[in-house]
Amino acid sequence: MFRDTCAEAIPLVYSCVFNRCGDAALAKDLTAEALLAAAVRYRDGEGQAVTIAWLTMVARRRLIDHWRQAEREQRRLRLIWDSRDEDDGPWPSGESATRVLAALRALGPAHQAVLTLRYLDNLPVAEVARALRRSVRATDSLLSRAKAAFRLAYTRCSDD
Repeated sequence: MFRDTCAEAIPLVYSCVFNRCGDAALAKDLTAEALLAAAVRYRDGEGQAVTIAWLTMVARRRLIDHWRQAEREQRRLRLIWDSRDEDDGPWPSGESATRVLAALRALGPAHQAVLTLRYLDNLPVAEVARALRRSVRATDSLLSRAKAAFRLAYTRCSDD
């Protein structure tokens, strides 16, 4: 019964989250988190409380938590940007600087934060991890994904 409920719920929970956020990867992650919460409830002997409505509610709450975390990261990033001088840092000049800024601003808050702290503020990865309240390994992984996303955004900026 528990397995059937979860199997039936997966496409419904995923579509509910995807319709709210429009991000397939995020929707998959949040659906998985909801199923994990259901498994924990089942393990604790409360499996009968797991329904499709309950799973959907858990996924929606996780999405709200995700948005709140993204907003906190965005506020921290704004503080970093606002505290910088225009002449500060290893900025290229002219049109190239405009493209760099446009590409950076096209990224999500987590990617903006990790790239800004690492390359513009020249902090070592361990200090970036501390500033972002992440482990060093998670920060290193985030940095790799952010660099790939930046390259793509920069290429798009140059095509425009």
